[in-house]
Amino acid sequence: MRETSQKTLLRALAGEALSPPPVWLMRQAGRYLPEYRATRARAGDFLSLCYNPDLATEVTLQPIRRYGFDAAILFADILLVPQALGADLWFVTGEGPRLSTITGDEGVAALKPAGEIHETLAPVYQTVRNVASALPRETTLIGFAGAPWTVATYMIAGRGTPDQGPAHKLKAENPGAFEALMARITEATIEYLAAQIEAGAEVVKLFDSWAGSLEGEDFRRYCQQPIATIIEALKARYPDVPVIAFPRGAGAAYAGFARATGADCVALDQSVSPEWAAANVQVNGCVQGMLDPRHMVTGGDALVSEARAIVRALRGGPHVFNLGHGITPDADPENVHRLLDAIRG
Repeated sequence: MRETSQKTLLRALAGEALSPPPVWLMRQAGRYLPEYRATRARAGDFLSLCYNPDLATEVTLQPIRRYGFDAAILFADILLVPQALGADLWFVTGEGPRLSTITGDEGVAALKPAGEIHETLAPVYQTVRNVASALPRETTLIGFAGAPWTVATYMIAGRGTPDQGPAHKLKAENPGAFEALMARITEATIEYLAAQIEAGAEVVKLFDSWAGSLEGEDFRRYCQQPIATIIEALKARYPDVPVIAFPRGAGAAYAGFARATGADCVALDQSVSPEWAAANVQVNGCVQGMLDPRHMVTGGDALVSEARAIVRALRGGPHVFNLGHGITPDADPENVHRLLDAIRG
């Protein structure tokens, strides 16, 4: 186990208010960096990069070398779990992922048991081991997975959709098949994250990117409850490993999310103000976010002032500085330096 006493991310996740707060960025290893683009070209395609431990390790470490973030996040993709369960997965250049679709009971029944995912995902675990041994002692390693609702939306539609309509349709018309699919994804996600922890991940994060399309009881049942089930299972095995949950688009439902799920930290998008987050979310523990990623493109004084305003609003409690969503390919790498200067001063 690497030294953790000086790891600011772990201290914040444990409830400590730090000045300055620890910083990392969603999608910090990505297309905005020229070194990432060069490494991806060596890999040939996106999936080959995900499954090549040497190259995936390299792109995970690139932003740490360039910027000195307080955490590295594993380079992988949320759709590797569906592939490990037996779905066909490919990426279309310029358009994104495509999967074989699940439209009913037969498709769910054809999926592999959750315990059989590890052979496919073994290269990912090797990447975790590689990164864990290569990171600076003060840098925390984050593993991750997609939350069940978001993963299910892709498995049902076969691609990303504007309103997750196919998943909502299956949920309404064949709830048995839908809930069986959610259960299988939940079981597989527990096993996947547990294996990442065994390989050296010190924190894990659940990305529910399409949580905002769920409302009322559906939000509780298909966003909160699966995440709570995963966290409970992981805490039973690894009680000291923190979990970050990101129910993007949750709005007012961010309040109380940590209590409902057991998450050590709730990540917030840019749709809520830092003052609201301090009053309604940070009262229950650590918060992460919530700078608009557009600032990483436009830069300037607005980037600096907004970053400092977020830090001021959340300085009374545990806070991990991050964006409200992933950094975009058109971001200026120099704006990341400006951001870190504004936060660390």
